[in-house]
Amino acid sequence: MPEGNSKSNKTAVIIGAGPAGLTAAYELLDKTDITPVVFEATSEIGGISRTVNYKGNRIDIGGHRFFSKSDRVMCFWQDIFPLQGKPARDDIALGRYVPLSDKPDAPDPQETDKVILMRNRISRIFYARRFFDYPITLSRRTISNLGLARMIKIALSYFKARLLPVKKEKSLEHFLINRFGKELYSTFFKDYTQKVWGVPCNEIKPEWGAQRIKGLSVSSAVFQAARNIFAKDTSLEQKKTETTLIRQFMYPKLGPGQFWEELAGIIKSKGGKLYLRNKVTGLKYHNNTVTAAEIKEQDTGRIKTIKGDYYFSTMPVKDLISAMGPSVPAEVREVAAGLVYRDFITVGLLLRELRIKNQTKTKTINNIVPDNWIYVQERDVKIGRLQIFNNWSPYMVKDENNIWIGLEYFCTEGDKLWNKSDDELKNLAINELEKIDIIDKTKVIDSVVIRSPKTYPAYFGSYENFDVIRNFADDFENLFLVGRNGMHRYNNQDHSMLTAMTAVENIAAGIKTKDNIWDVNTELQYHEEK
Repeated sequence: MPEGNSKSNKTAVIIGAGPAGLTAAYELLDKTDITPVVFEATSEIGGISRTVNYKGNRIDIGGHRFFSKSDRVMCFWQDIFPLQGKPARDDIALGRYVPLSDKPDAPDPQETDKVILMRNRISRIFYARRFFDYPITLSRRTISNLGLARMIKIALSYFKARLLPVKKEKSLEHFLINRFGKELYSTFFKDYTQKVWGVPCNEIKPEWGAQRIKGLSVSSAVFQAARNIFAKDTSLEQKKTETTLIRQFMYPKLGPGQFWEELAGIIKSKGGKLYLRNKVTGLKYHNNTVTAAEIKEQDTGRIKTIKGDYYFSTMPVKDLISAMGPSVPAEVREVAAGLVYRDFITVGLLLRELRIKNQTKTKTINNIVPDNWIYVQERDVKIGRLQIFNNWSPYMVKDENNIWIGLEYFCTEGDKLWNKSDDELKNLAINELEKIDIIDKTKVIDSVVIRSPKTYPAYFGSYENFDVIRNFADDFENLFLVGRNGMHRYNNQDHSMLTAMTAVENIAAGIKTKDNIWDVNTELQYHEEK
């Protein structure tokens, strides 16, 4: 493995210090003699996979389960953060069994922070002031909550969809109806998806469903439930389980950002360079080669020009094409300008207690509900999801007697929700949770607001013509688009990592085509629900 200064004096300019950018930097140091130079526009490591520390209480932006069907990614994570060898704090208190590493030097999470935990996966839907399994199952509770008459309608609608499917899926609505039936789609998908994206399902391309829930359907959920009766897959890899149905996942003790901060430190120790608050504002090119990047130092306003042999971009495609200047073909600029993003607001609330009670068989500290997150599908509130950080890791909460939650709001930068003041957003969050009987506002101790722009690349707007941008970018031999925003794909961190790994492999092997990078997350085994 090359360490220190590269022998070839070749450099790779990497735009963004999120999962894809940092993975690319690490892989370059591990597999080539190219020195990575990473530029991050913000002061934070990890992109949307960062962890925000607010007065000792940690927020995971969006929720990041460390699970993948890729053995390579699973091993990568564990090489950096070894799996726990002894129980975590809440496992000890509850007498709860979790799979532990059998390595003699496996870390004890009570003694060290550099450790990855095994956590139970529990997510539910909150609809009509009741809890439903997620994904929806044909359980006694589901039938009781919906009523027998509605369940019959759902069943008939599903069988109709299977017998007479929409033959050519032109929208996400078609995709979902074909897999769940119109009645179940109308109940649990239609309104919630519009809350997330801001447009109806019939205006979203079916590719979103193909990437996010491609292996899930009523039949797969029923089959998995039946199989679990006889033999539950408790292995770490859970190869036989659809990713949306996994029962456990790995998680860094102090949240996902802890992992990426550690990796950034390793990269610097091996000779890589990392500059925070340095924003790429321009990209110069000649013929089919990128020649330099213009960087603005956020603190001083100084503009500098950095030359590299290779360029990895994780910045939003819209911004990348804009940074390449007016010489970009008009058609490419037009498609890039029409790309749409959804933005994200997290409101953290610190509470003494929740109003909703734990009525499951799962034991928890202080008997709080056991969910990692809850999908809020009530039509009379704007909140989309609710995270309970105590259940992600007990070490995310400064005082284990308090409850630390994150309310997730989907919006568009510049709209009414995004432009609300922090105080207005805090009041909105508190009032909405009280309205749907999840909290009592008198139990709120503290709160914080975090805005995350361009969190979700959208599958509408000019997306149907995205190949115009892809073909233009792929013609540059030394430019690699990787990661979620870099490729305008709704990838999770494992997919983002795999795109970076594949790009570095191409460089090392002299492979010119970019097709294998774009193929990541088009096959079932790479899918991961978040």
